[in-house]
Amino acid sequence: MRRVDYMLGGEDFKKMSASHFMQTDVYYYPKSATGDKLATAITMGGFGSVPIVDKGKKLVGIVSEFDLLKAIMSGRELEKVTAEEIMTSNPISVAEETPSEAIIQLLQEKHLIRVPVVDKNGALMGVVARRDILQGYLKSKESPPPWWF
Repeated sequence: MRRVDYMLGGEDFKKMSASHFMQTDVYYYPKSATGDKLATAITMGGFGSVPIVDKGKKLVGIVSEFDLLKAIMSGRELEKVTAEEIMTSNPISVAEETPSEAIIQLLQEKHLIRVPVVDKNGALMGVVARRDILQGYLKSKESPPPWWF
């Protein structure tokens, strides 16, 4: 679910933040998850990476398609490799209050498709993808519905 799905239009895009755009229904996995499970989630879910969290749901890493392909190319069997072994530790993330323009700049500079959103304790709250921001932009440009009393 994204808050922008319920926007009525006429919002100021520049005042919107990660909390407006982020998907809150996010697949995430522990460090012990095997590569085949991660590959299944990525391919079936249609996204390019999955967050890796600890028991407190604190973001500790991210596994991308690139990481899985790299493991295959190095001769490893995905059924025998864990997220912890191939993940990018301490991944780039944003806070819920990060403004839209700052997220866009980060995505562009780091060549990212999506970025995890964490709370002040580092716990995973959601994920913002480029398309989520585009949807928010389009929603902000819609005219709000007339109010009838």
